[in-house]
Amino acid sequence: MHQQLLAKIKDRSAVSSVIGLGYVGLPLAMELCEAGFRVVGYDVSERVVALLMRGESHIQDVPATQVATHVKSGKFVATTDASVLKSVDTVSIAVPTPLAKTRDPDMSYVLSAAETVAAYAHPGMLVVLESTTYPGTTRELLQPRLEEKGLVIGETAFLAFSPERVDPGNPTYHTKNTPKVVGGITPACNAVAIAFYQSTIDTVVPVSSPEAAELVKLLENTFRSVNIGLVNEMALVCDRLGVDVWEVIDAAATKPFGFMKFTPGPGIGGHCIPLDPHYLAWKMRSLNYKTRFIDLASEVNSAMPDFVVEKTAWALNDDRKSVKGSKVLVLGVAYKRDIDDMRESPALDVMRLLEERGAHVVYHDPHVPSFREDGHEMHGVPMTDELLASVDAVVVITDHKSVDYQRVVDKTALVVDTRNVTAKLKPSKARLVTLTSSRVIGGAH
Repeated sequence: MHQQLLAKIKDRSAVSSVIGLGYVGLPLAMELCEAGFRVVGYDVSERVVALLMRGESHIQDVPATQVATHVKSGKFVATTDASVLKSVDTVSIAVPTPLAKTRDPDMSYVLSAAETVAAYAHPGMLVVLESTTYPGTTRELLQPRLEEKGLVIGETAFLAFSPERVDPGNPTYHTKNTPKVVGGITPACNAVAIAFYQSTIDTVVPVSSPEAAELVKLLENTFRSVNIGLVNEMALVCDRLGVDVWEVIDAAATKPFGFMKFTPGPGIGGHCIPLDPHYLAWKMRSLNYKTRFIDLASEVNSAMPDFVVEKTAWALNDDRKSVKGSKVLVLGVAYKRDIDDMRESPALDVMRLLEERGAHVVYHDPHVPSFREDGHEMHGVPMTDELLASVDAVVVITDHKSVDYQRVVDKTALVVDTRNVTAKLKPSKARLVTLTSSRVIGGAH
């Protein structure tokens, strides 16, 4: 069966399936189609399936034309019928792995996917989990369910973990040219999984076990979380010392070795950096070990929205205004530049905190016309000259490139800039408050 599956992968007669057609699953499904495979996408959302089968896309990084091409050719089919899995050769699981309110892993989506796959698993099938999770998940949650079906892992079925490394909005690195880490339960599992991804991805990086592969992803994002936490704390230090943190960072970045540039901001967002380190911390707590760096970085990063709101409150106070009753325009609600992804965005906390203090908050984001959070629906407003002149403060949360920040400072009296987008603008009378300074653009204040 090992050799038969390898042969199917090589000649592209293997039928692939992807469970979960979101930010990770849909790009993967499209790359598999581009590589010549016939792909069945399974998702529990009837809305998503219907949209894809109309040749449309709900993921910014996946063009609708690409979806339409593969739907029309028959290479891609999306469905809510899990029974299609009984006739596929490979299964890639790309479902969400959120955190519960207690910061413990919510494995319900992975467990549901595992049960679904097990219900239709058959000899000769490759199953790969791509969802970010704690070390041991593949072996502890998926392997037993497949073995209960009478499958022998490494002989009649093959199981591996390969972490997703999607970076939404990245113009350079995408699914195909981002190296793919693969760790199988057995050498045969590794061989099949490596062959499968080598057929689609430019570079495959084998590791010795699924636990190693699971830990790779957690290390990557823990590294980022800790370094962002460090530079955010440096911003707090600079604020108290009256030093411009951006000047310090830019100067430090001139060192050609031993320093990697990270920048501060209003907090961290996305599905990975705010969540992934907690999967590792949770696992290590079960082994009676405290992950001090992870916990401290999370504490610092989680406090940044409060710091931004305090900065805004003091800036309004300098204008003899209180937060209560002030009209505040939040610029950018996506968690990072030039995407529409709002998962864990610090803008949500900033807006909530301002509203709790009595501010009237509106937002503008060219990528997010509207959103719903905790049953509360908000719609973006056009960034007109009249709006800019009418607000008491503009708070820049996300530095979208398409926003005209020169226009913002020309038309607004007070700008709270958390991303340093106003650093090189032309002189203006607007009062600028950054994370660590307050000045009039083009002169001292």
